Amino acid sequence: MIPTKTPMRSEVSRRRLLALAAAAGASTAALAPGAARALTTDEARALIDRLVAEINGVINSGGSESAMFAEFERIFTRYADVAIIAQSALGPAARQASPAQMQAFTAAFRTYISRKYGRRFREFIGGRIEVTGAEPVKSFFEVISTAYLRGEAPFEVRFQVSDRSGRDLFFNIIIEGVNMLASERAEIGALLDARGGDLNRLTADLPGLG
Repeated sequence: MIPTKTPMRSEVSRRRLLALAAAAGASTAALAPGAARALTTDEARALIDRLVAEINGVINSGGSESAMFAEFERIFTRYADVAIIAQSALGPAARQASPAQMQAFTAAFRTYISRKYGRRFREFIGGRIEVTGAEPVKSFFEVISTAYLRGEAPFEVRFQVSDRSGRDLFFNIIIEGVNMLASERAEIGALLDARGGDLNRLTADLPGLG
């Protein structure tokens, strides 16, 4: 993973990264997808090694914003348990949604979250992420990495991995102790409230909000 020589935008800071996970507070264990069956620590680390290598490749590719967004959506689809993340983000409303509504929401959420985090990862240009370790945590695994941004102190990023869906996938990202699932639940809840609880309206709007 070789950093590009392209200067990183000066306004990037850990505060902006932490803004991704504002309003966190729900227990990670409570949001975990369930007990891993055959997944091992080495396999969990190998998954995130591949994920991080692809992220580093995209952010240092010099591609256009639209090309990067397309790549980030492909990466998110390949490595993330999108159904679990979307269901957790929707919260109680997911229990009231029909299967067709959940399918449509999950597809819209995939585009939304890929663009949202794609924008943040684009700001890593000139930096890199390195995997440093992995460990079992209750019913899943955490893979620890360090993000190095030019002009910023290194900080920890943890990926939580499970195989509940029948594949090795990550279902949460922890940035300096603040988790993505809780952040997105707060954000999606606010967006749904702003639409009077109308899930169909939220689903239609969501891809453009990332």
